[in-house]
Amino acid sequence: MTENKTILICDDDEGILELVSIILEGSGFQTVCVQNSLEIFKKISEKDPDLIFLDLWMPQLSGDQVLKTIREDESFSGLPVIVMSASRDGAAIAHQAGANDFLAKPFDIDELVDKARALMR
Repeated sequence: MTENKTILICDDDEGILELVSIILEGSGFQTVCVQNSLEIFKKISEKDPDLIFLDLWMPQLSGDQVLKTIREDESFSGLPVIVMSASRDGAAIAHQAGANDFLAKPFDIDELVDKARALMR
């Protein structure tokens, strides 16, 4: 079920990027990592991911700005996005921006994988 499913992970924290990538690849997904939020649109076009994990608070473009831009673009407006954040207001901001789901940091490994699988069905 997860074979050939690609998840794009966008987070400015290299450690989080690496950790999330290792967890998801260990669960059978392919991953693409983007540390600079300004590069995400190019990566979406190049890699055609099945799902995005998106950090909410990043320099340059914040996750909610990125998500609003994704939702406005007909090419990938239907792409499932899970927003991640340690912010108390993160869930509300994420859903207001159009997120399919929210993952609080620090996150539970099983919850991360379960949320990814749920949106891949």
